Amino acid sequence: MLTVMWVAPLVVALLLVPVTRREVLLGAWIVLALLEAVLAGVAWAGVGTGYAHEVVVPWIPAFGVGYHLGLDGLSAPLVAMTTVVFLAVALYSLRADPAQDGDTDPRRTRGWVLLFLGLEAVSVGVFVALDLVLFFVFFDVAIVLMYFVIAGWGSGERARSALQFFLYTFVGSLVMLLGFLALAVSGPALTFDIPTLAARPLGGTAGTLALVAIGVGLAIKTPVWPVHTWLPPAHTDAPAAGSAVLAAVLLKMGTYGFVRIALPLLPGPWRSVALVAVVLGVVSVLWGALVALAQRDLKRMIAYTSVNHMGYVLLALGAAGFLTAGPAARGLAVTGATVQMVSHGLVTAALFLLAGVLRERGGTSEIGAWSGIAGPMPRFSWTFAVAAFASLGLPGLSGFVAEFSMIAGSLAAVPVAAALSALGLAVTAALFVRALQSMLLGDRHLPRRAERVPPRTGTFRRPAPVDLRVAQTVAVGLLLAGSLAIGVAPALVTSTIAPAAATVVDLVSR
Repeated sequence: MLTVMWVAPLVVALLLVPVTRREVLLGAWIVLALLEAVLAGVAWAGVGTGYAHEVVVPWIPAFGVGYHLGLDGLSAPLVAMTTVVFLAVALYSLRADPAQDGDTDPRRTRGWVLLFLGLEAVSVGVFVALDLVLFFVFFDVAIVLMYFVIAGWGSGERARSALQFFLYTFVGSLVMLLGFLALAVSGPALTFDIPTLAARPLGGTAGTLALVAIGVGLAIKTPVWPVHTWLPPAHTDAPAAGSAVLAAVLLKMGTYGFVRIALPLLPGPWRSVALVAVVLGVVSVLWGALVALAQRDLKRMIAYTSVNHMGYVLLALGAAGFLTAGPAARGLAVTGATVQMVSHGLVTAALFLLAGVLRERGGTSEIGAWSGIAGPMPRFSWTFAVAAFASLGLPGLSGFVAEFSMIAGSLAAVPVAAALSALGLAVTAALFVRALQSMLLGDRHLPRRAERVPPRTGTFRRPAPVDLRVAQTVAVGLLLAGSLAIGVAPALVTSTIAPAAATVVDLVSR
């Protein structure tokens, strides 16, 4: 089943290569995305103890590389979140110009669809891979595909932003590969198999150096302060759908790598650097929130909140390395970190899609360019408000479940850091409430869009505020429904995550 899930998008992409009709391209993509979401749910239902739906086949046996896939309580929710995000992006792309630049050339639409099908394939692959080389291949291909999304369909300084994104993350992945090689050669037999390496953890100086290499690559992808500088320009210049996938899925490849690889395979070294992880997490939380508060562009603001939210994840995982805290508290921290990955994916994808609606309507996502739109754009306003409240951690939504679990789980190990990180919640609340008040309330004000009406007359008009279209409403609503479900019934995800988190805590304690 897991092989089908990552191969199916590639098969559909190959079948669509000769197709030029936009309706067929987008229709096939939506059907595939829906089937992927259904398969993810079926696969999740089969998860118990250990790895479910496991596939083990020799790939390059001479180098200890195997085709090893599996699903557990850590990866199943992330695979499900990934498929839901891609389904939402496919629905969102039904609007008139998926490239956001008014270019309706069918070849452009085909390239758009093929890139996102490829991204879905490798994204699912990252979360089900149980071999380090397989993980690395999926990880790197995702970087290449996202580069073309930003460079080909972005706006502003898209070429520069795409190149910066590629160089940062690709160099980081190469450094990470050095750590993988150190792990593979550390035992009597050369192997890149993650469960096998977890059974023979690497410690000492070699383990610390391997962790530093792996940690640098994962930290850049997450990203955490101070290696986050590629993120704001990439999000600002990327198309809305690209920003949604970048924030919701690609960033989670970094945090997931910490949980799947760094903690269980390098337990001793992780405990030795746990305080460093905690400090970087707290700085990311506060820095991301404060810099987001200073932003005037909605997309840049959301980008910096991603640094803030991923900082909580690093804080919680760092706290899991302190053996002075009980296993229950540390398990709660890891559980909260995983819930945060899912919650951030759903909520931030919704926020970026909504920011894309503003750029599509008025040509800008500057917060000050929009005011009083609650009346003429009610669907946009309600969905944006719900997404903002979910991001700031309002009870009843997924953000609260994640942040409460992470802070509560970290208190026993690092009380001062947990208390400081709670300040980030107040700043995040302030920046989202400010955006809501500025954009939705007050006198109606819209940006002046450079549209000549009629052509060549030299006159301009303000665009009529068009609310979310049906497909866009469904896309954003699907993401927010997931956040609401987790907020109202957290056991939907925590009952699956908690046993796997307890296993990670046991492995770190060795």
